[in-house]
Amino acid sequence: MASPCELLIDSNDRKLAEHLTTLAFYEAKRIEHKYSRYLTGNTCHRINHSAGKGAALDEETYKLLCFADSCFSLSDGLFDITSGVLRRAWKFDGSDRLPAPQQVKSLLPLIGWQKIEFDANRILMPEGFELDFGGIGKEYAVDAVAKKCAELVPHCSMLVNFGGDIQVTRARRNKQCWHIGIENPDSDGRANRLLRIAHGGLATSGDARRFLYKDGVRYSHILNPKTGYPVSHAPRSVTVASEHCVQAGILATLALLQGKNAESFLTQQGVTHWIYR
Repeated sequence: MASPCELLIDSNDRKLAEHLTTLAFYEAKRIEHKYSRYLTGNTCHRINHSAGKGAALDEETYKLLCFADSCFSLSDGLFDITSGVLRRAWKFDGSDRLPAPQQVKSLLPLIGWQKIEFDANRILMPEGFELDFGGIGKEYAVDAVAKKCAELVPHCSMLVNFGGDIQVTRARRNKQCWHIGIENPDSDGRANRLLRIAHGGLATSGDARRFLYKDGVRYSHILNPKTGYPVSHAPRSVTVASEHCVQAGILATLALLQGKNAESFLTQQGVTHWIYR
């Protein structure tokens, strides 16, 4: 998942903890191995190398694509899982190296979810197009791990945390909450807000670690697929609480994509949120 991952279990049973940790590890690995764009021979690689001829889909992948389609519609095309090709131009490594305008422009014809055709059995993409599940994959894995663990021990409270994307299965013993800190992007990793969560998902999106900085301007890694450039006037960080981590994660990302309208977007969605500018 390219980030620190942890499973917190409200139990003193060491064998149970070891069993749940093993279960969580293999489920997270399964999803990563299936959908990571960095691996060859997996589902993502097979779709991206179908060369305009189409590729077969299983039920899980079809449901993920349906979710991506809903996100595309909700964001008026700003959330687009075909826009990962922009990584060829943008390297958000904290440096001042911006891509040449022509380099960005040359990638725009390879972006456009509306050009993708799919149903429950098959997906067909124009040649040269790629899918990137990075915008939803980690949050999906968090929810999947939490679900499997909760099915095994429904009366035990657990917190799944993959790089700050979190799902809590239920309240702890004596109805206690888990305490979670929200990092201030300007405080070198220190949290300056403490949340109490008994159940549900929490996700944060921002530019604390992935950005470019040149001539006094900070460029976020959140890219507008219509222009190929970072969204302007976006918050430094958005945290959203929702029923599930994948919902919280996509709403946090969609808020960043709204730029200066992030707050009004989240208010319209009726979700609990925290924003740093």
